[in-house]
Amino acid sequence: QVQLVESGGGLVQPGGSLRLSCAASGSISSIYTMGWYRQNSGNQRELVATIARAGSTNYADSVKGRFLISRDNAKNTVYLQMNSLKPEDTALYYCNAMIQVHSYSSPIIYWGQGTRVTVSS
Repeated sequence: QVQLVESGGGLVQPGGSLRLSCAASGSISSIYTMGWYRQNSGNQRELVATIARAGSTNYADSVKGRFLISRDNAKNTVYLQMNSLKPEDTALYYCNAMIQVHSYSSPIIYWGQGTRVTVSS
């Protein structure tokens, strides 16, 4: 059973910073692309950032220059450093990962349960 567990959300003032973490656990052979998405109530889930196993990254235009995604392959963990936070960054943040459980199986996308980020004064 594979699980993704996020942590690090909370309440922060505008201009502040937070660091989210997401650790994958369970029966894992390989982890490919990992990413962060966010969703506000009533809106669709949107891409925040992704990072490939080799380290190449992709960001939504709205977070470029403010957020930094990174990963530790030895720990099966992805991070999202969020700086210069704005009220519009308020959302439920989800991590996902494309995980191969066995060397002979196809990778499957797994999602975490979400961690809430609230940016407010």
